[in-house]
Amino acid sequence: MGLPEILIEFKTQGLTAIQRSARGIVALILKDDTGNFDTKTYKSIDEVDAADWTPDNKDYIEKTFMGIPSRIIVERIGTGDADYNTALGRLKNKKWNWLAIPGLQDADKITISTWIKTERDVNKKTFKAVLPNIVADHEGIVNFATDDLKVGEETYTTTEYCARIAGILAGLPFTRSSTYYALSEVESITESADPNADIDAGKLILINDGEKIKIGRGVNSLTTTTATKGEEFKKIKIVDAVDLVRDDIRNTFDGSYVGKVINSYDNKVLFMAAVNAYFAELEKQDILDPAFDNLAEVDGDSQRNYLAGKGIDVSSLSDQQIKEYNTGSKVFAKASIKFLDAMEDLKFTVFM
Repeated sequence: MGLPEILIEFKTQGLTAIQRSARGIVALILKDDTGNFDTKTYKSIDEVDAADWTPDNKDYIEKTFMGIPSRIIVERIGTGDADYNTALGRLKNKKWNWLAIPGLQDADKITISTWIKTERDVNKKTFKAVLPNIVADHEGIVNFATDDLKVGEETYTTTEYCARIAGILAGLPFTRSSTYYALSEVESITESADPNADIDAGKLILINDGEKIKIGRGVNSLTTTTATKGEEFKKIKIVDAVDLVRDDIRNTFDGSYVGKVINSYDNKVLFMAAVNAYFAELEKQDILDPAFDNLAEVDGDSQRNYLAGKGIDVSSLSDQQIKEYNTGSKVFAKASIKFLDAMEDLKFTVFM
C-alpha cells in the first residue's frame, strides 16, 4: 500500500471535518421501567415511540434533539438500579461524543466524572460529559450550573437540562463556538450573581441579556492549566477540535496501517506526510491556524528513549540515525499544531 491511498483518506477526513463536527453523537442514560430493552438509537425525533418511555424521559430525548445531534444513543436501566455501571459498560466500546444523565443524583456525580476522566486520560477515548454543579477541573467535563429553567409550564433543574446542553454541543460545527448560543425555548432562569466569576471557575452558565437566554461562554470545567494543557483547553470548541484530530489520526492508523504496513523508516515518513496533508486540509477549513507551522514528524526523543530502554547504546548515534533505527512494531510520532478559536472578545476603542 503506497502513499496515494493514504493521502486520499487523510485529505477526505480533512475536507469533511466541519461537516462531521456538526453531527456529534449524544449518549443518554435514563432510568425507566416502561420498555423491555437495553439500548435504543435514534436518528431523529420522529423515531421516538412514546410507548417506550415515561413522559419525562421522552421529553429529555426531545430536548436533546433540539440541538440537532446526528443521533442519540439511549441506554436504559431500571429505576431500581443502584448505579450506572451497567449502562457505562455498554457505552464503553460504542462511538459517541457527549454524555448526559438527566436523572443523575448528587451521590453519583463523582463516579460519572471519574469514569469520563479515566476513559480520556488512561484509555485515550474522546468521551465528554455535561454534568450538573460539579467541580471537576477537567476538559472532558462540562460543569453546567444554571438552575430553574422555565420552559412553558415546566421548570427544569440543572440536572434535567444537561441533556439539552449536550445536544447543543454535539450539534455545533467548528465554524462557531457555543458562546452566546441562544436557547429560544427558555423563558427565565435563576441568574448568576457574578457571571464572570462563575465562568472563571469553570462553570457553563446561561445568562439573560434582556432579550434572550443564552450560553455565557463555551467553557468546560478545567481551571488548572499545565504546560501540556494551557488556557485554550478551557474552551469546549478547542477540545472538540483536538478530539476530532485525535480520532481521525487514530482511526486512519488503525484501519490502514496496523498489521498492513512494514514499520520501516520510509513508511514512517510516508505516514507523517499523510498526516501533514490532513493538517493542510484543516488549515483550509479554518480549523488549524495557517500562520502556524502545523507539522507532524517522527519523535526522535521518544525513539531515543525507547532504544536506550532496550539496552542499545545511543550515545554515538546522530538524530537522523535515531529516527531511522528499527523500533520493532513501535511508531513514535509527534505534532505541533495550533487551533483557531471563534470571535468572542472585543476591545474597541473610540478616540475623540
